[in-house]
Amino acid sequence: MKNLSRLVMLTVLASIIGGAVFLATWDIPAPVSTVEKVIPDDRFPR
Repeated sequence: MKNLSRLVMLTVLASIIGGAVFLATWDIPAPVSTVEKVIPDDRFPR
């Protein structure tokens, strides 16, 4: 039983470390979409 719990804890720890390394090295691409918004001239002071 002691060996099984040690194996489970080691597996959980390895998956957490692996996930952290994956997220730290993953190059997430920025969204590429054009946003157009019409701003009326009334909002700007003259």
